[in-house]
Amino acid sequence: MYKHLLRPVLFRFNAETAHQITFSALTALRYIPFANSITRLIYKRDTPELEKEVLGMKFKNPVGLAGGLDKNAEHYNDMANFGFGFVEVGSLTPEPQDGNPKPRLFRVVKDRAIINRMGINNKGVRYAIENLRRNRPEIIVAGNISKNSTSINEDAAKDYEKAFALLYDFVDMFVVNISCPNVVGLSELQDVSFLSDIVDRLLDLRLYYDEYRPILVKVSPDIPHQQLDEIIEYCMMSGVDGIVAGNTTRSRDGLTISQDKIDEIGNGGMSGAPVYRKNLELVRYIHGKTGGNLVIIGVGGIMSPEQAEEMLEAGASLIEIFSGFIYEGPGLVKGILKYLQKKAKTL
Repeated sequence: MYKHLLRPVLFRFNAETAHQITFSALTALRYIPFANSITRLIYKRDTPELEKEVLGMKFKNPVGLAGGLDKNAEHYNDMANFGFGFVEVGSLTPEPQDGNPKPRLFRVVKDRAIINRMGINNKGVRYAIENLRRNRPEIIVAGNISKNSTSINEDAAKDYEKAFALLYDFVDMFVVNISCPNVVGLSELQDVSFLSDIVDRLLDLRLYYDEYRPILVKVSPDIPHQQLDEIIEYCMMSGVDGIVAGNTTRSRDGLTISQDKIDEIGNGGMSGAPVYRKNLELVRYIHGKTGGNLVIIGVGGIMSPEQAEEMLEAGASLIEIFSGFIYEGPGLVKGILKYLQKKAKTL
């Protein structure tokens, strides 16, 4: 129904407008009797074979929604109705910010890709907290945090520390975004000197809380191996709980549209089908370097059940989808779970 009826209508609008329409519709469904029950009946799948304990938490299944869709923690329970095992909200910054000028979100339908230069637009961590306080999550929630664009890198640790402290009691785990290519200078925080300054503060701060919240670092698929090795070594020695691999890429490899079209879209991070192999190899590399001793969430370009399985076999403990949800619809989650469940039963 989605691919043949809803998607053609939504794709008549520009990408950001379509996103707003979709999430407004999800909000409206909450007030229609039995709508959520019907959604769960259609899309949610009982998969006891896929339950797994990761990071000290029991995940009903390994398929999560990647950060960037539920920017302000407004729709995590709606996503639970579609069968996700967890939802990553954000990125969230200490103060609200508008992001980059529009247009800033583009589809490359022919290649099932998305290019964005959103600039981490969000309503701020306090707005998200109010949502999480008002609507108790029915799903594991990861809080993706970042610095405000106006904060210089030398002061970035203060922003992460503030967002972390405010959000701590309202999410189950944290993703530290130091790799978004759409905020000037943010990817420079992958330098281990900046990264350690940020994450050391969060690790120290965590000691003062009664509840343990896992901390994961989100890295770019564009990162050189030497720099990635330094991050891996730091994570293994410091007590970081895992790595989210990866983020969007500045590369345009894999696009089949003309160079003129690519130039017309301009800069931004690319996600979707063309980045799958790059992120798969990133997961495989990290898994090999850590000997499987560091949790990896594999994300980037998963568009089919077979690719989901391949990402898990490469070493990911959990996976996330983003562009696949846009192009394939919510049925992709159920399709992945059905496929993985069938595989699990044959083992």
